Amino acid sequence: MTFSLNERTAIMKTKILIPLAAGVASLMVGCSTPSTTLAPVGPNPNRVQTASALGQLEVFSALTGRSEGDNPSWYQHSRYLVYNRLGKRLESVGNTVGYYAEMPRLISLPPGDYLVKAQAKGHWWVEVPVKIERGRTTRVHLDAAWQMPPGTSKSELVSIPAGYPIGWRAGLTD
Repeated sequence: MTFSLNERTAIMKTKILIPLAAGVASLMVGCSTPSTTLAPVGPNPNRVQTASALGQLEVFSALTGRSEGDNPSWYQHSRYLVYNRLGKRLESVGNTVGYYAEMPRLISLPPGDYLVKAQAKGHWWVEVPVKIERGRTTRVHLDAAWQMPPGTSKSELVSIPAGYPIGWRAGLTD
């Protein structure tokens, strides 16, 4: 069976273009997967308020392995972004306090509502609304390592879809 030039061109287009288009479409869908949005996280309601006019934010984002030459590997919390209520990016936080330190960086912010975009253990990126209150520290635990106080009610917590709690529900200190 022989095919004309037009028939061969149509067959080649079908064999190449359809799989290529399917591959590109699957990549586009994968890239546009929405991030996870959670309930607002606020400060620990059991901690004493300080006299500071600012509040603080500490984000325990997913840990990232670091290495240097033949030295042993170490882990640090990954970078995260802070946005205001209108969606304007305010800060990109390099989330380390020292070259080898694992502790995340504590930042100061004026009281208000913000959005943190960070990597969480078991997720690519999550969007966490946070409430910063004067003289209080809001902590977001995205590394799955937070040990909440015994007897804490689940209604007081914000949990990630992977099932672990990431912080105190905002509004408990009002």
